[in-house]
Amino acid sequence: MKIYAVGGAIRDTLMSLPVHDIDYVVVGSSVEEMVAKGFRPVGKDFPVFLHPDTQAEYALARTERKTGKGYKGFHFYADPSVTLEQDLERRDLTINAMAQEVGLDGTWIGPILDPYNGQEDLAAKVFRHVSDAFAEDPLRLLRIARFAARFPEFSVADETMIALKAIVQSGELAALSAERIWQELARGMTAAKPMHMFQVLLNTGAAKTFLPATLTNQLAQEVFREELISHYELVGNYLEERCALALMGLPSIEIRSWADCVRMPIEVRDFAEIFSELNTLIIKAPEGKFQAVDVLAWFNRADVWRKPDRGQALLVLAEKLGLPVSALIQSMRNAQAINTAEIIAGVAAEDRSNGERIGSAFEAARLAAISAALQS
Repeated sequence: MKIYAVGGAIRDTLMSLPVHDIDYVVVGSSVEEMVAKGFRPVGKDFPVFLHPDTQAEYALARTERKTGKGYKGFHFYADPSVTLEQDLERRDLTINAMAQEVGLDGTWIGPILDPYNGQEDLAAKVFRHVSDAFAEDPLRLLRIARFAARFPEFSVADETMIALKAIVQSGELAALSAERIWQELARGMTAAKPMHMFQVLLNTGAAKTFLPATLTNQLAQEVFREELISHYELVGNYLEERCALALMGLPSIEIRSWADCVRMPIEVRDFAEIFSELNTLIIKAPEGKFQAVDVLAWFNRADVWRKPDRGQALLVLAEKLGLPVSALIQSMRNAQAINTAEIIAGVAAEDRSNGERIGSAFEAARLAAISAALQS
């Protein structure tokens, strides 16, 4: 029985990057032996165990055989006879198919085991798949796209691009769960260079499967790609902002439709939708001359009364892009500052229990505050 650290932990160590999670593979052992040593089995699809002290995950070395559709359509075979090289062969990229033995005290010992020349590809900054089995798992296309965003200095090997296109042509992308699609897209969108993820999706033909039709058409235009890149350089890596910037040219109904398809979190979806509507408001305002009633309608849509931080974040994001929102920012401050107690007191005593009358009074006061700000 031998234990190895494998995959991303080895890659990131060689790249002098922080290692957050370590995958462990156990060679030459069995389920019975692992349980006897105090490991707790937790894997559903293949034998995975939690270490009795650290609770870290340890998986038995395994091989796999394609038996069905999607990334779950595999039969796994774990046995003491499965070698480390066989286990590494089923991994996606050569840079993720390296290992190093782990000693009894938990330290990594001995040389890096690299049967598929991952270190060469790491030095050459190339994403290269390990074996022909790569194309059997449709999830790997999204993983490569996400890796491209995280490691933008890397390129995809020609033979790997062919394998990625084969995944698209196989039709197996349809077998991926919406949750897993969003998980990979979100990680890529918050990585160093999200455009590199979009570029891989475009180059492989997968964009039309994973992205809204309008966004796919926009990304095909170099001018749009360059503008989006410049926008991303102006903001941080918050998912809400990154997503809103990519979708700001889409109608909110298309954003909503796509968000439902990929199970986008509600707060991310709402931020993107409302920012798109803000963009529309700005476009329709001739020379930055806003109509108070339109501004109030957007404030109500953004619910800046109960969610002032979100309203501020939306306007600040627009400001970072150089959009003319200074009047909107002042209007929001004015409208949020109205004295609600005074307004309620100004409503006739017999109407103060009428929510609709109170609401109308609030609307009138907010509209007046916005008008004053726009005219100043």
